[in-house]
This record gives sequence, structure tokens and C-alpha cells, in this order.
Amino acid sequence: MLDTFIDITLLAVLTITAIAIIKVRDLFVVIMLFSIFSLHSAGLFVVMDAADVAFTEAAVGAGISTVLMLATLALTKNHNEKRPAHHARLPLLVVLITGAALVYGTYDIPSFGDPDAPAQA
Repeated sequence: MLDTFIDITLLAVLTITAIAIIKVRDLFVVIMLFSIFSLHSAGLFVVMDAADVAFTEAAVGAGISTVLMLATLALTKNHNEKRPAHHARLPLLVVLITGAALVYGTYDIPSFGDPDAPAQA
């Protein structure tokens, strides 16, 4: 009975946090809400007896992800600044070459369920 109440409460808080993330326009507040969402998710995982998943969610989701997003927010410039007139073609070229290399690399992958695949040996 108590476990069900805790599960429902955590799911309700997760739902409220997710709706707040969608509605808020300030990026700093969104990052903090993401961190809160991750901590509540970790609490839900603890209740479900998945301590290893909860620890990973707390460390990665609430810890390093929050730090990286805050650092990105601090390093980005204001959107009101003037954008450069030239178009960057080099990033597009790099993405196209990388995508082509990845597609070419998939041709050597054996078919799904292939009995001659090295994983089946």
C-alpha cells in the first residue's frame, strides 16, 4: 500500500515536472527542472529496487548533464546578436562524408539472425 502511494506520488511529480519543462521559456529554469526530473527518476528507480540504475541516473542525469548544460548556457552568446552573412559549407561537407562512411560501413554487417555470423559461432 505504501509502495503504491510512493509510486503514484513520484509519477505525479514527474508528470508535473515534465509539463513545467514544456511550458517554461527560460533556459536556466529548464535546466534546473531537468535536474529535478532526473533526481525524481532516480528516486523512482530506488523504489523499484534498481539501485544501480538509480545511481547511474543520479550521477549522469542530474550530475554531469546539468553541469554540461549549464556550461553550454554560459558559453553561448545572446541570440539578438547579428548572424554572419556567409554560410558554413565545411560543417555540411563533414556531416555528409561522415554519413556516407557510416552507410558504407553497414554493408559489412551480417543480416539479422544470420547463422553464419561471427556472433552465432
